Amino acid sequence: MFRTLKRVAKHKITFMGCEKVANFKKVFIYDTTLRDGAQTEGVNFSLEDKLRITQKLDEFGIDYIEGGWPGANPKDTLYFKEVKKLPLKHSKITAFGSTRRPNRKVEDDELVLNLLRAETKAITIFGKSWDLHVTDALKTTLDENLRMVEETCSFLKKHGREVIFDAEHFFDGFKRNKEYALKVLEAAVNGGADWLVLCDTNGGALPHEVYEITKEVFEKFGDKAKIGIHAHNDSDCAVANSLMAVLGGASQVHGTINGLGERTGNANLCSVIPNLQLKMGFETVPPENLKKLKELAHFVAELANVPLPKNMPYVGDSAFTHKAGVHASAVLKNPETYEHINPELVGNRRKITVSDMAGRSNLIAKLKEYGITNVEPNSVELRKLVDKIKELEKEGYHFEAAEASLELLIKRHFGLVKDFFNFDAYRILIAKRKGDISPVSEATVRVSLENFEEHTAALGNGPVNALDKALRKALKEFYPSIADIQLIDYKVRIVNETEGTAAKVRVLIEFTDGKRKWATVGVHENIIEASWRALVDGIVYKLMKDEEENLL
Repeated sequence: MFRTLKRVAKHKITFMGCEKVANFKKVFIYDTTLRDGAQTEGVNFSLEDKLRITQKLDEFGIDYIEGGWPGANPKDTLYFKEVKKLPLKHSKITAFGSTRRPNRKVEDDELVLNLLRAETKAITIFGKSWDLHVTDALKTTLDENLRMVEETCSFLKKHGREVIFDAEHFFDGFKRNKEYALKVLEAAVNGGADWLVLCDTNGGALPHEVYEITKEVFEKFGDKAKIGIHAHNDSDCAVANSLMAVLGGASQVHGTINGLGERTGNANLCSVIPNLQLKMGFETVPPENLKKLKELAHFVAELANVPLPKNMPYVGDSAFTHKAGVHASAVLKNPETYEHINPELVGNRRKITVSDMAGRSNLIAKLKEYGITNVEPNSVELRKLVDKIKELEKEGYHFEAAEASLELLIKRHFGLVKDFFNFDAYRILIAKRKGDISPVSEATVRVSLENFEEHTAALGNGPVNALDKALRKALKEFYPSIADIQLIDYKVRIVNETEGTAAKVRVLIEFTDGKRKWATVGVHENIIEASWRALVDGIVYKLMKDEEENLL
């Protein structure tokens, strides 16, 4: 039934045996991260966060930025006041709200008036296009809903605004009652709406349905208003649905950075934009800005406090990572063998990992990355290093997630890491007395540096924290820059769970010094020793990098 979609010319497609030529080249990107994205569970943007994201989206070249619902809460209301102070160069700030309420005059509805008070050039209003919602949710008549849509659009147009009409639940409504869903769009057009945005609010539509329905809407209304798509990801089709809508005639795509949004999220603009621009030939953002895509994704992830999945297409850290030896060997000869685009086009980079699945090709790539270029591919030293890495991974080490430990291992193998300090001993004391709320951890560390010996002790809120403090205390006079190091993540994983409490553990620690991030790994049957190994590697890595940059 569903044939393969293929482009036969620029903007010309063959779909299910029918050809169609789109009459536009530019696709307008409408970002709703600050409104729909803010509805993500656990996300709470501050006013400052929203303003910073707005600035970043504008710099990237987003066409429309939906700032929120003025009047819905004090933060959104204040946003529209403060955003006017930003020197935006590209984006059009958009206020979001609903049609007037049933059985009210539009000019007396405070919800509508608040949209005008936001003083944005564009306003997006949503209205019901599924008859079920009109009768069961709004508790009004189908005719009254049509009047609500037309009168609200007309009222906003009379005040000189660009009106974007979000036809909520459009695809569900179209499939249940096509005649009424189209009447809702007609009401918006009669009211002067500039855009008809078809919303897959429940996220249940599939790509072939979206194409067919959008195409029908485009053929009926395309000469009266421009068409848009607003897709949710409940069926994991939001990006595909957005692309199919464009092929069906939509020239505006709604979405969020990193696919943030309620439930399973919205269409991910970090995939939509490069797909449209690099693969389908449409203009979305200035070409030179596309290289900032990964930076934008990480920026929003940090402010949302939602870690960016490493395997996220285009912008994830693993999006262009090659682990298998066969893959690495091929991609080093010709990147097209295992990469669908040049990662630099979206601001990402190729990464060759080293693991028990890796071969010499992976390792040679790593050596070049670390500036080691004088090692022969068939040398004994290289074979020894491959064997050593595979043996460590067999013991439970995991270098894919701990590149700093891998770099130290490789450079130590070739004698390129000096002994910044020598370890003598450490001791941990944990005590809890009757009446204590928490146990007290004390660590003692003894290290030697050149002709000096340092013997220090520190208290911590746990044994690893105490060890970290004691080691820094011993080294701080010799290496003041370690004060910049912060531990930002600490993970423990059982390696061989069948051994029960005698199992080995793998400790992964992530660090930052404000300039870079790095991760190290330690493995041992004793969790303290595993933590100590990762901790020491983390500090040595910082010192090694400082020395390479002539900062020591």
